[in-house]
Amino acid sequence: MKEAVLGARGVTAERGFFPRLGRWVALHPWRVIAAWVVVAIAVVGFAPKLATTTDESSFLPSHYESIQALNLQESAFPQAAAPAAMIVLERADNGPLTAADSAAVSALATKLGNAHIPDVTAFQVGEPAPNKQLQTIGVQMPKENDPQDKQQTDAVKALRTQLQSDLSGTSLKGGITGDAAQALDSQSSGNKAEALIGIATIGLILILLLVIFRSPVIALLPIITIGVVSQIADGLIAWASKAFDLKTDSSVTSMLIVVLFGVGTDYILFFMFRYRERLRAGDAPKEAVAAAVTKAGEAILSAAGAVIVSFMALTLSTLGLFRSLGPALAIAVAVTLVAGLTLIPSVVSLLGTKVFWPSKAWKTEPRGARFAGIGRSMGRHPARYAAVSGIVMAALAVAAFSFRPTFDLSSGSQGKGSESTVWQDQLKTASSAGATMPSQVMLQSTNGAKLTKDELTQYQGTLGKVPGVAQVSDPFPNSTDTVAFYSVTLKNDPSSSAAMNTVKGPLRTTAHQAAPAGTSALVGGTTAIFVDINKAVNHDYAVVFPVAAIIITLILGLVLRSIVAPLYLMASVGLGFGATLGATVLLFQNSGGNNGLIFMLPVIMYMFVVALGTDYNILMITRLREESRAGKTPREAAAEAVRHAGPTIGAAGLILAGSFASLMLAGQSTLTQMGFAISAGIAIAAFVMAMFFTPAVTALVGHAAWWPGRADAVRNGAGVPQGQGSQEHGPAAEASMRR
Repeated sequence: MKEAVLGARGVTAERGFFPRLGRWVALHPWRVIAAWVVVAIAVVGFAPKLATTTDESSFLPSHYESIQALNLQESAFPQAAAPAAMIVLERADNGPLTAADSAAVSALATKLGNAHIPDVTAFQVGEPAPNKQLQTIGVQMPKENDPQDKQQTDAVKALRTQLQSDLSGTSLKGGITGDAAQALDSQSSGNKAEALIGIATIGLILILLLVIFRSPVIALLPIITIGVVSQIADGLIAWASKAFDLKTDSSVTSMLIVVLFGVGTDYILFFMFRYRERLRAGDAPKEAVAAAVTKAGEAILSAAGAVIVSFMALTLSTLGLFRSLGPALAIAVAVTLVAGLTLIPSVVSLLGTKVFWPSKAWKTEPRGARFAGIGRSMGRHPARYAAVSGIVMAALAVAAFSFRPTFDLSSGSQGKGSESTVWQDQLKTASSAGATMPSQVMLQSTNGAKLTKDELTQYQGTLGKVPGVAQVSDPFPNSTDTVAFYSVTLKNDPSSSAAMNTVKGPLRTTAHQAAPAGTSALVGGTTAIFVDINKAVNHDYAVVFPVAAIIITLILGLVLRSIVAPLYLMASVGLGFGATLGATVLLFQNSGGNNGLIFMLPVIMYMFVVALGTDYNILMITRLREESRAGKTPREAAAEAVRHAGPTIGAAGLILAGSFASLMLAGQSTLTQMGFAISAGIAIAAFVMAMFFTPAVTALVGHAAWWPGRADAVRNGAGVPQGQGSQEHGPAAEASMRR
C-alpha cells in the first residue's frame, strides 16, 4: 500500500541509491528517528570530553629546532623551567617603585607561599623594571602532560583570589599573566564566546527561516535536529582526538557550532526547496519527500564530499593544529550529511505539509519571482554577468598579495580586557619589548666533554653582538656542565615580524656557527616556535592546497562526467578565495591598524571558501545540467537554473554567511578575523560566483562545458521525473526568452 502511494507518479520506477534511499526514508520515518536517538544516547553517554589547548608548541612535530630546544631544556634543567604564571606588581598611585615597595613585593611572595595554594610549588621575586614602574614574581607549577588537566588553571584562580586579598590595604596593585593565566582567560573567553556564538547562530537561523518559509515549524526543524546531531559529532570528534592524540585548538569548539548549524541548515534548505517544488508540481507529501531526496541527494552528497575532502586534506599538514582541525570538521560535516539525507527527510515525511504551518505560500510559486527575472536577464546577456562578477572578484584579489601573518594564538584567543592581556601589556611597556618572552639558546657538548667557563663567556659575548638582540644573560650550566642555557632578550616584541626575522636569520645563524668546537646550539623560545610554525605553514600551502584542489576537481569530474566544467569551476573558486583574502586584508590589516592577520587564516579560508564555494557551484551546475537534459539550450538552461537554484543558494548563503559572521561577536581577534573572512568568502561564493559567474560562464561555453561526456544530452524525460517543476515551467520560460 505504501509503495503504491509512492508509485502513483512512477517514483518507484527510478533506480539508483538515492531513489531507494528516498523511498525507504519516506516509508519508514520512525525507524530512522529511533536509530538516531539510540546513537545519540550511546555517544553522549560514553564519549570523552573534547579537550583543547592554546600551547603553540604542541602543534609542531619534534624535528623542528624550537621543539628540540624545548625538549633539551626540560631534560637538562628540570628545576629551572620557565614560570607557569607571572605576578606583575606596580604602585597603586602609578609612581616609581621605592626600596620599601620592593621589600613589600618580597614579603608578598613569602605570604603567598605560606598560603600553600595547591599546585603552586615556588615563587621567584624578580628585579624591578629598569624604569622602576613594576616588579614581577614568577610562579612555578608542575608541568601538565594531559590537555584535560586543570591543575594550573585552578591554581591561577585560587592565586588571583589570594593575591587581591593580600594586596588589599597596601601601596601595591597587580594581576597575573603568563601561560597558565592566559590558558585560564582563554577558557573563560572561549566559554563566553561559545555561548554568544551559539545564541547568535541559532537566533539568526530562526529569524531567516521564519522570513523565508513563514513557518515556525521549519524554523525550529534545524535547531532541534542539529542539536541532536551536534552531540553525536562532538562525541565522535572527542573519540578521534583521544585515539589519534590530536591537539585541538581552543577556537575549534566555537567553529564546530557554526559548522554544524550553518552547514546543516544549508543541507536542510537544499532538501526543503526541492520538497516544496515537488509539492507545487502536484506530488503527494511522501512522494515529494522521496523525490526530493532523489534530486537533492546527489547535490548534498557531492557538496559534503567536497567539504570533507578539503578538511581531510589538512591531515597532510605538518602542524598538529591543522591535522586535528581537519578531521574534527570533517566528522562534523559527515554526521550532518547523514542527517540531511535521513533524519530531516524522515521528520518531514511524518509532518507532511504541516511542516509549512501556518503558511499557505508553499502551494504556489510567486508569479513575480525575482530569481526568474534575474535568470531571464542572464540568459540574454551572459557575457555581461560573467565579466562584471569576474572583475569584482579579481579587483578584491589584488589586495591579497599584501597579506602578513601573525602567530600569537594565545593573545588572539581572549579579549583585550582579560587580566592576563592587561598585565602582559603593562609588562611590555615597562621593559624591553622582548623581555616578556625571552628566547633561549641551548649550548650542548657533543663529545661528552665539560663546557669551560671561558668558552661559555666568549659565546655569550658573540650572541650579544647579534643585530636585534638587546641582552644575553650569563650562562647557566646544568649539573654535569655539558649543557648551558642562555636567556636572550630581543629588542622587538617577541611575536612581531622583526623579532621573527632576528631569530630565523642572524640569531640562529650566529648561534650555530659560533658554537665552540665539540658543541652544538639550538635556539628555542616562543619566537622560535613562531618561526617554525611559519615554516610549517609555508609547507602546507605548497602541499595541502594543491592536493585539496585536485581531489575536489576529480569529484566534480565524476559528478558532472566532464573535464571542462570542473576546470573553470575550480578557477572561479580560486578567484573567490583571492577576493575573500583581499577583502580581509583591506579591512583588518590595511584599514584596521593590525600588523598582520592570524597565520592560519589563509588555510582555514581555503578550506571553507573552496569547499563551501564548491557546494554552491555543485548545486547550480547540477540544476543547470538537469535543465539541459530537459531539452533547453545552454542559455535557457542557465536562466532556469538561476530561477530554481537561485533561491536555495541565496537562502543557504545568507544563513551560512550570517552564521560564521556570529564569530565576530566573540570579542577575540582570532575569531573576529575568521568570522569575517569565512562569512565574506561564503557571501562571495553564493552571491557572486555561484549565482552569476558560474551559470553565465556555462551559458557562454555551451555544450563544450560537458566535454568529453554528454551529461547535458536530452534524456527524453528520463532525466527529470514526470511532473518536475522545471519541465512544467519550461515552455513558459522559453516563451519569455523569445519575448
